[in-house]
Amino acid sequence: MATLATTADKKAPVSPEEKPERKPQRSRVDDKFKIFCGTANESLCDEVCAFLGMTRGQAKVTRFSDGEAYIQIQENVRGADVFLMQPTCRPVDMHLMELLLMIDALKRASARRITAVIPYFGYARQDRKDKPRVPISSKLVADLLTTAGADRALVVDLHAPQLQGFFNIPVDHLFASPVLVDYYKKLILPHLTVVSPDAGGVERARFFAKKMDSALAIVDKRRVDVNVAEVMHVIGDVKGRTCLVIDDLIDTAGTLVKTAHALLDDGATGVYACASHPVLSGPAVENISKSPITEVVVTNTIPLSEAARKEPKIRVLTIAGLIGRAIQSIHEETSVSKLFM
Repeated sequence: MATLATTADKKAPVSPEEKPERKPQRSRVDDKFKIFCGTANESLCDEVCAFLGMTRGQAKVTRFSDGEAYIQIQENVRGADVFLMQPTCRPVDMHLMELLLMIDALKRASARRITAVIPYFGYARQDRKDKPRVPISSKLVADLLTTAGADRALVVDLHAPQLQGFFNIPVDHLFASPVLVDYYKKLILPHLTVVSPDAGGVERARFFAKKMDSALAIVDKRRVDVNVAEVMHVIGDVKGRTCLVIDDLIDTAGTLVKTAHALLDDGATGVYACASHPVLSGPAVENISKSPITEVVVTNTIPLSEAARKEPKIRVLTIAGLIGRAIQSIHEETSVSKLFM
């Protein structure tokens, strides 16, 4: 329905740098649109709620003395469109169990629809039988979410896009690339080459390179054990160029550091890195600190440790706006793909 122009509408336009990000309009039925979260990343949930102009739903998440989780939803959700935000980050099993129990509690409280918003989907690296007698853990976790009562899922940068096929419910797959591309466009790195640290990330790197109008290179990597990789050689010309290594997650940062050394050995003038998920386990922060990498940019899908927050080489960008717009689109039944155009 058309609306009358106001005085504010007639003001002179401002430059893109000065123009604030427009927040989506609130739903007319606010009491039937709710966002809850577990304990994994409450700050991100609060940012998303602030972006949408709403208050986070009240839920009690505590533990018995033996560590068993206790969940109670503390407000009415009957007939509501509920979004439950919880990345399955460290401690992974604890946060996954919280997510499953909260979904079950919402289902039994008669929520109309439950969307599991999972900024970081754990167990995604175990997506096939690469050795005898191993589980396909990501499929199991997807089945657990469905069994618990999730009606759909909203995820950010899955380790492999085909994991969407493991779910028996609709999945909206967001990419952090728009946030990262905006940052690097403003940084204006000279003679930029976007680098995929392995063959599996070529599609992600190609998309990024196209958006940045830059060259593309690939590092041939052979993994010899869990969290242990041996960089072989660089495919593509990186001599005299600034390299930007892009990946979906950084775990121990061992592969990332070896990739940086391989690029510099091939004549690169500088190495930057970015990833959606800052897992940063074990010696990751120390590895980054001692590495020749100029800067590592990550998003806040996972909360950073105290050591990571203090590391000057690590910069965090927020994806609250991206997730907020996706949640609004799902609630209003409009296109989510428009966020990437």
